[in-house]
Amino acid sequence: MGSVNELYSREEFNVESKWLIDPKLLLVGPKIGEGAHAKVYEGKYKNQNVAIKVVHKGETPEEIDKREAHFGREVAMLSRVQHKNLVKFMGACMEPIMVIVTELLGGTLRKYLVNTRPRCLDMRVAIGYALDIARGIECLHSHGIIHRDLKPENLLLTADYKSVKLADFGLAREESVTEMMTAETGTYRWMAPELYSTVTLRQGEKKHYNHKVDAYSFAIVLWELIHNKLPFEGMSNLQAGYAAAFKDPNARPNFTQIIQMLLSTISPPQPPRIFTSQAAVLPPASPGMRTLMAKRDDSCETPTTPMENPSSRFFFCFSQCY
Repeated sequence: MGSVNELYSREEFNVESKWLIDPKLLLVGPKIGEGAHAKVYEGKYKNQNVAIKVVHKGETPEEIDKREAHFGREVAMLSRVQHKNLVKFMGACMEPIMVIVTELLGGTLRKYLVNTRPRCLDMRVAIGYALDIARGIECLHSHGIIHRDLKPENLLLTADYKSVKLADFGLAREESVTEMMTAETGTYRWMAPELYSTVTLRQGEKKHYNHKVDAYSFAIVLWELIHNKLPFEGMSNLQAGYAAAFKDPNARPNFTQIIQMLLSTISPPQPPRIFTSQAAVLPPASPGMRTLMAKRDDSCETPTTPMENPSSRFFFCFSQCY
């Protein structure tokens, strides 16, 4: 297999014509976010409110090649994977600058959690958000894509705060090429240990990992949703990395299992309701997101209602994963 740059070089930036945008039609507004290699602006495209991600090209030829490869990979993934819990892709262009245009959502989950502190989210709201995240990741995994940078900064809330969508696929990878990847991923605090393990490799040997890295990051995000505290609080990102437990990644559940576990916490099995007039079994109502959006509690006290008590099996499973 060739290098990553060979997979998505400038000459191979061939997305479907429906995804190519005319940069002259973009109206760029205020900056709403910034990363190591890109800035995100609020703007308009064909009279639609959008988010405009402008990717820095780099200074040296090596940097330029690497950034173009990342850009091509992100565009390819966004253009072929659509899901209600993934940010909606509008289009991209490579010249005169590298730009990715997506739907404009509300703020990040990070901002929302910080603004809510010291209160915790209602447990049903927290689990509802977790379900959205898990379903988005399940979709990526079904297409052979690993996100690798799952954290609250890369999770966006809709304007009505009723659902969460995954964003920022700049570090996502096709699982078939992860053997070429090292720990160039996001923050240690949310990263799976195998991504940054300092275990010495033999000369020429590549680091291997799989989609289970997203399960680790999800467990950290889930903990944060429930407790509304920074994971490994009081530690630097590097210290948080060393504090993580090195357990077998294969022990982590896949996201289909995770979704079922989450559903079981908000819709526990109920005994049949038998009426004397007729033996009728009435199934429990299906909990939608509107049901989950109950009024938030003003404290972080342990929930007492059955719906707010996650099953011990669910949290025991995640306690073994990180």
